[in-house]
Amino acid sequence: MMNKTYEKGIYIHIPFCVHKCIYCDFLSAPADDAVKYAYVKALISEIRNTEDKQIKGNQTRDKITSIFFGGGTPSVLPDGCIADILSAVRECFDIADDAEITMECNPGTVNESRLSEYRAAGVNRLSFGLQSADNNELKMLGRIHTFEQFMESFRLARAAGFDNINVDLMSAIPGQTEEALKDTFDKVMALQPEHISVYSLILEEGTYLADNIDKFPPVPDEDEDRRMYHMTKEKLHCAGYERYEISNYSRPGLECRHNLLYWNRGEYYGFGCSAAGFIGNQRYSDIRGVKRYIELNGNIEKIHENIEILTKEDAMEEFMFLGLRKMAGVDVNDFQNRFGVPIEEIYAKEIENNINKGLLTRQADMLKLSEYGIDICNTVMSDFILTDDD
Repeated sequence: MMNKTYEKGIYIHIPFCVHKCIYCDFLSAPADDAVKYAYVKALISEIRNTEDKQIKGNQTRDKITSIFFGGGTPSVLPDGCIADILSAVRECFDIADDAEITMECNPGTVNESRLSEYRAAGVNRLSFGLQSADNNELKMLGRIHTFEQFMESFRLARAAGFDNINVDLMSAIPGQTEEALKDTFDKVMALQPEHISVYSLILEEGTYLADNIDKFPPVPDEDEDRRMYHMTKEKLHCAGYERYEISNYSRPGLECRHNLLYWNRGEYYGFGCSAAGFIGNQRYSDIRGVKRYIELNGNIEKIHENIEILTKEDAMEEFMFLGLRKMAGVDVNDFQNRFGVPIEEIYAKEIENNINKGLLTRQADMLKLSEYGIDICNTVMSDFILTDDD
């Protein structure tokens, strides 16, 4: 059940933004520079304290193959902060020469000098949270930028030398039509980003949008949402983007390595408020309060909470429902290598039932969702959660 590789990833959470979007349920809020600097100081302390624990346990530094700055909006940190954080990471971990280092940015929060700083610090992949090319949709969602500002941010990123850029888009926005979504795709694909993520809007409990949904245009219904999904796949495929995960598309060879690490159950450290980590057979997350996180100044014994020691059954479940998100599916040989039992010994009934329903297909040693299975993927994946009767 233990992952045998020493290659790992790092996720770094930056819980600050310019303005909270109406659909967002992530830990993020505006803050002044004093709070941001204090947070970065505590974050670097957590990284360094993790190095001490890492070396005591392994007598060697882990090799890191991907680093991902998420948020919030990492690009709202003051100048120099990203470089300082990455410098600490390099001091404490063995960073692969070809490591993928991604930073999420909001359009309008970057300029020429900041982008140059990110490049110099080693960031080699950007992820712009555009969501829509329709300014009316952006305003409704509470985004701080216009499409024109995104265009300028994208241009500046190319000029700074970034040749691996993702654009996040959203479908099933209140009042959105298929034609409006197609128009967004056309405008974005004209820029030829290397990667496009397209997520259906989810009404998360406690967000302003969910609490005030009657004040907004109708959200596309389930059938409209599915039509938008299939149109997305077809339109992006025709433009040379291959779907490699339910919501992610890329040029060949430019899949997000960090996301693949998650879906392949690779190990990763989580640093910062609410950041999750997965090392060995243990999952954990950091405390959510920014003020308390700063006060603890990297004390990992008190920062880490929600610590869960995974059983073999937990690990097998995760292997299935994470792996089935990938278009390649799950490798039955990998299952046996990891868990010491054939996949059919654990999931024979579930596999047979879903194949008979047309929801799963098996090609050689790979099990994957059919097109129909993707439409109801949550139902299929729930079948692979083991119960006491299994």
